[in-house]
Amino acid sequence: MNLEEISALKHSGGGKVVLLVMDGLGGLPERPGGATELETARTPNLDRLAAQGVCGLHQPVGPGITPGSGPAHLGLFGYDPLVHKVGRGVLSALGIGFDLRPGDVAARGNFCTVVDGVVTDRRAGRLSSDRNRELCERLRGIQLEGAEMHVETVKDYRFLLVLRGEGLSPGLADTDPQSTGLEPLAPQPLAPEAERTAAVVRQFIDRAGDLLAGDERANMVLLRGFSSRPSWPLLPEVYGVRAAAVAVYPMYRGVARLVGMDVLATGETFSEEIATVAHHWDDFDFFFLHFKTTDSAGEDGDFARKVELIESVDRELPRLLELAPDVVLVTGDHSTPAVLRGHSWHEVPVLLWSTTCRSDGVRRFGERECATGSLGPRIPAIQLLPLAFAHARRFDKYGA
Repeated sequence: MNLEEISALKHSGGGKVVLLVMDGLGGLPERPGGATELETARTPNLDRLAAQGVCGLHQPVGPGITPGSGPAHLGLFGYDPLVHKVGRGVLSALGIGFDLRPGDVAARGNFCTVVDGVVTDRRAGRLSSDRNRELCERLRGIQLEGAEMHVETVKDYRFLLVLRGEGLSPGLADTDPQSTGLEPLAPQPLAPEAERTAAVVRQFIDRAGDLLAGDERANMVLLRGFSSRPSWPLLPEVYGVRAAAVAVYPMYRGVARLVGMDVLATGETFSEEIATVAHHWDDFDFFFLHFKTTDSAGEDGDFARKVELIESVDRELPRLLELAPDVVLVTGDHSTPAVLRGHSWHEVPVLLWSTTCRSDGVRRFGERECATGSLGPRIPAIQLLPLAFAHARRFDKYGA
């Protein structure tokens, strides 16, 4: 069913739903026959929810497709990422509350390290946000021919580039090669109408390289996700709920804001995020709660750290459950196995708990047990949120 058909079933009233996303949750064993990060972690609270609820593995986009964080989260929010496409630039802009206007072209930037013409570190040693702000201030001195330019700090090594002017197009390929040992890519137009925008971006990259040349680590920039803001049905209208997002990282606040959620101010720790949910518990019907650092550990190839982070979420879970949500949906947006040091195409563990679940015999929240659960080994991500709202009794009957 599409969003319009689902929206036609909504009614006022029903229970509260919490969607807890541990970013990059899915994993792989360090060696054949071993356990994944989630299977290795000690998670008594998640295991109890799994045993009382229903489990499965979800497919973020489609078979064999490795998703980015933007489309993966859109799928979890019920938006088909193959239909509802948006670039990382828009999500970064909305995530920091930038006033993105119609016709603006936004891109997400990374400060990076280039040695002898090739990228040796795509994240400039995971640059601090304070250093990022200093570098962005330096880049704001660039004057471009053909567009007004805005450069803003996002977080850590990430920054936002926004171009504003007449006749700009977001139809550009990324300049980020997505791997070390390769040269940064030249900005290429994907359609004739983007040629002028590509020329403006080339100006920015050349002048940024000159300004950053003396920095030991952040001596170049990489750009990706060129995009302009789309107009879509909003999640609160589709499902008839008051929806809130609690996330530390700007990109995830951005994708939540894109679909109409209220983005709540919160602290840097997961404990503080739960406190934010508790403080606003009576104000909203749906909470999207995001935990980022499981993904970061996977990208760093740190298996043990990812295990520790999963366990830290489990320890905090009782505080969330004390709020008595009617439905709890726990999953990741995609898999980030530490052994691969990046996102992967593997299906993602998911559990759905409510008092109306038919327990399916799964006793532990992990990849292999979830594959035997009643949600199935490949449920499309876009089906999860409608299923959660159904368990919260927020839909009318379909048809006579």
